[in-house]
Amino acid sequence: MFAVEVRDHIMIAHSLPRPVFGPAQGMHGATFMVDAAFFTSDLDENGLAVDIGLATDLLKEVLAPLNYQNLDTLEIFAGKVTTTEFLAKYIFDRIADAIRNGRLGDGGARIRKLRVMLHESHTARGWFEAEL
Repeated sequence: MFAVEVRDHIMIAHSLPRPVFGPAQGMHGATFMVDAAFFTSDLDENGLAVDIGLATDLLKEVLAPLNYQNLDTLEIFAGKVTTTEFLAKYIFDRIADAIRNGRLGDGGARIRKLRVMLHESHTARGWFEAEL
């Protein structure tokens, strides 16, 4: 399997209002490094799995509405606990929708699997991955 992985980041604020989260129940900030990996079984006639430029632009576009936001105030997250894992799935779904809508050009049709990983620190990360 071939893969292209691109990276960006978001800076957010949120709270995780359940006792299991201890001090993170209160409002706090986070800077997430976000990796999106696009997996293909083959390469195109140019030797590409996925166009890196298009993948980079797509990730930036998907992250833009979250960057510098207090997630607790966004209607799309009302009633949700915005854990690292939850956010990975949310971002995954937006990227997958964009792929289905042709945002990665012809190369998008070759993508077999997508992984979205959020690094919340140098020692912890979470992700969601699935076949497309």
